[in-house]
Amino acid sequence: DDDYDPLLRWFCYMPFEHSESLDDQDESLRLFAALRDDPLAGGAWRWAVRHHEIIERFGRFPHRNAILGRESTPEELEFLEQPGSSF
Repeated sequence: DDDYDPLLRWFCYMPFEHSESLDDQDESLRLFAALRDDPLAGGAWRWAVRHHEIIERFGRFPHRNAILGRESTPEELEFLEQPGSSF
């Protein structure tokens, strides 16, 4: 996919970034790593890392719990109180 515009690649990689599967998150990091040095798409790497950290920590995105009818754990509730926790 190196032949494609970096912004298009960023868009195509987003399903991996927004998945609650750790395997998908690992793939997201692999894919976004190739964009790290791009002047336009380089910021995508930081977002991919942030998403990966949340899945690694909780196994899911806590900010989705309410809309999906999931019970939040005390640790997730504490996390959700932090500014920027819900992107």
